[in-house]
Amino acid sequence: MATVSYTARSASPDNAADPVAALVARAHAAQQVANGYDQARTDELVAAAGWAIMEPTRNRALAELAVADTGIGNVDDKIRKNYRKTLGLLRDLKDAPSVGVISEDRAKGLVEIARPVGVVAAITPSTNPAATPANKIINALKGRNAVIVAPSPKGVTACALLLEYIHAEFDRIGAPRDLVQMLPAPISKASTQALMQQCDLVVVTGSQSNVRNAYASGTPAFGVGAGNVASIVDETADCDAAAEKIVRSKTFDNATSCSSENSVVLVDAVYDRMLAALAACGAVLLDADQKAAVQKLMWPDGKLSSRAIGQSAQAIARGAGLDYLGEPSVLMVEEAGIGPAHPYSGEKLSPVLAVYRARDFDDAKQIVERIYAHQGAGHSVSLHSTRDERALDLGLNLAVARVIVNQAHCIATGGSFDNGLPFSLSMGCGTWGGNNFSDNMNYRHYLNTTRIARPIAEVVPTDDEVLGKFFEKYGR
Repeated sequence: MATVSYTARSASPDNAADPVAALVARAHAAQQVANGYDQARTDELVAAAGWAIMEPTRNRALAELAVADTGIGNVDDKIRKNYRKTLGLLRDLKDAPSVGVISEDRAKGLVEIARPVGVVAAITPSTNPAATPANKIINALKGRNAVIVAPSPKGVTACALLLEYIHAEFDRIGAPRDLVQMLPAPISKASTQALMQQCDLVVVTGSQSNVRNAYASGTPAFGVGAGNVASIVDETADCDAAAEKIVRSKTFDNATSCSSENSVVLVDAVYDRMLAALAACGAVLLDADQKAAVQKLMWPDGKLSSRAIGQSAQAIARGAGLDYLGEPSVLMVEEAGIGPAHPYSGEKLSPVLAVYRARDFDDAKQIVERIYAHQGAGHSVSLHSTRDERALDLGLNLAVARVIVNQAHCIATGGSFDNGLPFSLSMGCGTWGGNNFSDNMNYRHYLNTTRIARPIAEVVPTDDEVLGKFFEKYGR
């Protein structure tokens, strides 16, 4: 296959001494090599990067380092996340065409050819310092791209170890190490911004500040919106099953996922029954004084504190002086207000859950609409119900890109082995969330597509064939 020349944005003499420009230049050189790979060789890159994080000894080392350095989440869940999210992604990518001709429609005379985007800048958060970089790296490699990771400062060591493992696998298969690089420590806003400006595509997961900076970088960018998932439980739901799924989701990796439930909206008919079911799963409902104590710990200056982010419910309770609560799985607070004056109505990134009471399903839908007008628009909504038409109602009327029905939300939203969504750790939130896409980010977002159009037999419709219904109703 012939290679195609890319012009590195960093190739001018003015920035020859710039360390970021040097990384980008090396990435472009490595990408030139990958650009000549066929599908089989490309899939070897993908497998090598996947095994680098899935191999059990390395997976545990990455999970332990991530928790030790960031203080966020827990090791066992990170091991599961690293493994299952990567395994699911590799399943999605298996046999997916991403090199050369990927589709042909003879009737329309169209051929689609997959092309690399070049060098990808992958901006990643501290909440998933191994799983998220791995996901972006693997998707980028599937498109024969090079990728440079800009990790969160807290996630530098875990990301560096991941790259060490990937490079070891690349050495085994004889692939260029420079296909996968990262910004050198210390990570700064300036170096991250320089990377975004000099690469060919930016994919950013993390703070909304980083997303806005990516969009303003002048480089094509995919960013994700803020999470603040609400879960509706209606009068037809199996309360015990719903409670188990909500608590399993809310406690997974100490709720570090943007897909963790932050509010449950319970219709009046099941309110007490649902609270009892949640309590049976270890969730504790706080009284007014306890709620105030936790709020003071979580938002001491109006901003969500690191003392809460990714911490267990027990740790948060102890920090708030509520040691006597024992070992709760989740801390619940009854809430009625929504907006900046009611911090529990926003994203909490911890096993703390706001509980809203709704008269009925329509009222629950309006409460969720108000929550998302405050924060979380475009992301997703959870529904526990046996009324299937209610999922369609939410999909038609709420500002969400996903409606997750009767599932553990944070596990299901980014793809699961028991639903059909693509495995991803970056969920687009559409224009509702300030994004330019509403998919689960996948390898197709890392491709350019060239189309060949050949002539076919001309078929020109008449005016009546395309405007007949309009003419019948309104005349010509």
